[in-house]
Amino acid sequence: MQADHPTSRAVRKTHRRLARLLFGAAGAFGCLASYAFVDHAAGPPGDGGNPHPVPLRLPKAQPLSAVALLGKALFFDPLLSGSGRQSCASCHSPAYGYNPPNALAVQPGGVDLRKAGYRPPPSLAYLYRQRPFSIGPDGSVDDVAPNLNALAAAARKDPRASKLANAMPATPAMVPQGGLFWDGRADSLQRQAYLPLLNPVEMANRSTAAVAAKLAHSRYRQDFAQLFGAGIIDDPQQLVDEAMFAIGRFEIEDPSFHPFTSKYDAWLQGQARLTPAEMRGLRLFDDPAKGNCAACHLDRPTRDGLPPLFTDTQYEALGVPRNPALAANRDPRFHDLGLCGPFRKDLATQTQYCGMFLTPTLRNVDRRAVFFHNGVYHSLTQVLDFYNLRSVAPGKIYPRDAHGRLLVYDDLPTAYQANVDTTDAPFDRHVGDPAPLAAEDIRDIIAFLHTLDDGYSSQAPGRPGN
Repeated sequence: MQADHPTSRAVRKTHRRLARLLFGAAGAFGCLASYAFVDHAAGPPGDGGNPHPVPLRLPKAQPLSAVALLGKALFFDPLLSGSGRQSCASCHSPAYGYNPPNALAVQPGGVDLRKAGYRPPPSLAYLYRQRPFSIGPDGSVDDVAPNLNALAAAARKDPRASKLANAMPATPAMVPQGGLFWDGRADSLQRQAYLPLLNPVEMANRSTAAVAAKLAHSRYRQDFAQLFGAGIIDDPQQLVDEAMFAIGRFEIEDPSFHPFTSKYDAWLQGQARLTPAEMRGLRLFDDPAKGNCAACHLDRPTRDGLPPLFTDTQYEALGVPRNPALAANRDPRFHDLGLCGPFRKDLATQTQYCGMFLTPTLRNVDRRAVFFHNGVYHSLTQVLDFYNLRSVAPGKIYPRDAHGRLLVYDDLPTAYQANVDTTDAPFDRHVGDPAPLAAEDIRDIIAFLHTLDDGYSSQAPGRPGN
């Protein structure tokens, strides 16, 4: 087995400490380790129940702290935007699983709400265990900030990790993981709340001082003074920092951001039965020769009993087709390269990561209307068709140029197209091979994905649901 590099060990130690500080003890637990709660190889049980129910360690419901209550008020207040008409909830609606409340590929922003964004906002739900961005086989801890470029350069010659559903590699590869936004450039919910404030196509404030002036003359003035001391009003940067900290606390403390009330959560605990279609969908979701979805969207509880988040929080270059509906894409020279730009700057020279984007959670995926980092697809059927056909029938996925040539991976410059995943199922097939999923398989997987919506309740209280 390859020896662990001392730098990577130090980085993993640092990030574990940060996870505990920023997200609480739960943030320090890994999401990769799991145990088998049902033997899918033996076939699903006839009644749709879980033959091996497990207790889940769920976040405790308790009253919000005073800081979180302030953050809740700020989250829904358009005061924070340059237009005065846009709040955090405008793009992250609780009624839609903290996803956008519409089917627009990107959300309007700017001082007049007429500027178009570059990416569809990801959900803010289920981020309470998200670790800071790192490059390595695990999360991490030292008092020295990691040199991401040095780690990336050291990992450049590592073999690419091969992913199979519910299986761990014999030797973990060094991979980018964690962080917030599609490119992981924010390491905390506080930072995630702050960055849109000054983005000219989002909340479009002129400066941090301009935001601070609004807060200092708002109905929250006394709340800030009581919580953070009277001097906070005279320190613009600190005032805005504490406001963003309050929003982060709201997202961590409020159960609506991580309720774990889906039918699948009930099934894991033996409190619901899956329908035959849902059970077939789960089996296909887990099958390495079929969907292989669970390779990245982890669906098993951790050893510590934490419920699955349906993401490994790692980054993938999937080669989704270019979205001509995006204003930025009207310029053929513009390319969104994810980890290596244009919005993230620190990994710009690490071209092996160009085209990689964060794997999002599939919880409440039903409540999204646009998918992938560029919003190119608007239904789960389109998403599954992409996974199913990209490698075997690319002509059904990508456009052709004026000469009839197929433009495979058309949203990435040619120099970076080798980064696209062609190793993991179902992308390991070749043109002309049979597609791994039939139409009924796709319908069954979508039926299973419906079970990840929060708000499930049994039709017969006290008995497994139908």
